[in-house]
Amino acid sequence: MTPHRLPDINALLHIPHLRIQNANAISGPHSWGHPGPTAFTGLMTALRRKLGPELDLDMVGVGIINHHYQAQTNGDYVQRFNLSRNPLNKDGSTAAIVEEGHIHLELSLVFGLALGNTLSGASQAELDQLATRIQQTLHTLRVAGGSILPGRSRLQPRLKHLPESTEEQQGQFRQLRRWLMPGYALLARDDLLPAPAQPGEAADGSRLDAWLDQCRLNHYPVADEQGQVSWQHSRQQGQGWIVPLPVGYGALTPLYPPGSVAHCRDETTPVRFVESLYSLGEWLSPHRLTDYRQLLWYPSHDASSGVYRCHNDYHLTRAAEPAILGELA
Repeated sequence: MTPHRLPDINALLHIPHLRIQNANAISGPHSWGHPGPTAFTGLMTALRRKLGPELDLDMVGVGIINHHYQAQTNGDYVQRFNLSRNPLNKDGSTAAIVEEGHIHLELSLVFGLALGNTLSGASQAELDQLATRIQQTLHTLRVAGGSILPGRSRLQPRLKHLPESTEEQQGQFRQLRRWLMPGYALLARDDLLPAPAQPGEAADGSRLDAWLDQCRLNHYPVADEQGQVSWQHSRQQGQGWIVPLPVGYGALTPLYPPGSVAHCRDETTPVRFVESLYSLGEWLSPHRLTDYRQLLWYPSHDASSGVYRCHNDYHLTRAAEPAILGELA
């Protein structure tokens, strides 16, 4: 697949401490928990449309920082979702239970913006008014299907131009990191999976095996020199908080004309069936990040292959950190 990099942005918008009730906790058929990045790139698209075409900006990427979560489950070792009983049917019989997973969240979002010529020269007071307007518009939307509740944070939304020099950008991001803590940022860790098979090579399933190993705890016995056996697990201390992560959708069928597929909610939009695309992610404290590009998720779409995928440049920019730090020194 062609490598992607974050498109050019010239401003960062920080929306602090959103309280979200009953967000969707089932973001794919093989994982549950925190909503995946597609929920937030979709939120970014919906927010931009809600703001209207007259606003001279484009939303390019979104950073996800979690401060608190509460999964709506019960149980000790095996967790079960808290399900609601639907009203009785017309004949008095019991309605079927539709399994829905919910989670309460407290999030901060960081949007990467590409401001047009009008807003590029705006004063800080004008940018503050725009940030407040965007936050108020965001409160009218749903985040991963969840409702936004009134916040309790003393922090105000902040919209800042990106400085031109790398050193000033680093200083601005260090200040942003303080506002994002305590919390954990969701980052991509595609680098933990083996390289995909090249064209003409047979796929050996190693990528799937590596992904499955990160989705579970593997316990195995280890014997010492005296023959004493102790049990260890695959998640050793210091390896990070690695999670399976749905990052997009891949097409299973061609694009069908509008109205040709029965029971669709929209009869004016082309339709196709898709499946989830999975990778690995990591929850990392913002103080360990050195660049805003490590924080932002951005979408890409390949019409020829029917792939919609979210990308994050954490592992790409982390590999270049020694060179960047050498330049700053």
